[in-house]
Amino acid sequence: MRIDIITVLPELLQGFLQESIIGRAQKRGLADIHLHNLRDWAVRRDRRIDDYPYGGSAGMVMQCEPIDRCITSLKAERRYDEVIFTSPDGQQFSQPMANQLSLAENIIILCGHYKGIDHRIREHLITREISIGDYVLTGGELAAAVIADAVVRVIPGAIGDEQSALSDSFQDDLLAPPVYTRPADYKGWRVPDILLSGHEARIREWELQQAMERTARLRPDLIKK
Repeated sequence: MRIDIITVLPELLQGFLQESIIGRAQKRGLADIHLHNLRDWAVRRDRRIDDYPYGGSAGMVMQCEPIDRCITSLKAERRYDEVIFTSPDGQQFSQPMANQLSLAENIIILCGHYKGIDHRIREHLITREISIGDYVLTGGELAAAVIADAVVRVIPGAIGDEQSALSDSFQDDLLAPPVYTRPADYKGWRVPDILLSGHEARIREWELQQAMERTARLRPDLIKK
């Protein structure tokens, strides 16, 4: 899949996108991620892409024209399944949403800044608005990184053991069960005997019980869901 990220601070994302699973997925040809500096589509000589809001409220607003010019340029080259805007008032990002987006061929992620973008962009060009939580960040770059990472890691082949991604928290609306590794006894802290038993069916039953218990205790909202 191809992900185009539109940002005023591409430097914030360059290092992240080259590392770990998301970096390896690109090297394997499973994902193709491109950063676009919105200032390259600015109409002013000083490359500013923001202006004062109508109505006299505080802060600055990202202008229509640079965003429209950038998105129009990208759309002239290929069809996009989604044009996503990262916004604190968007739909809450979730694992099912990441799974769905991983099936897309091409997506655009627009990183917000300042007091946001001219609302006409949201009305006419954005197909989905996504929030990673009920808080406000300096810009949408961190949200774009979170979305890209969550989407790319579930693409088949991105992780060596595909079952690992399928057993992550939230894949079945449950938190993941506890996990342990060697040594079996560390400072008297023992691994549960069931995990050392070799009895696969009982281990799977124990993991499900633990997942349900942890979810009910830590995220009761998921149990209600």
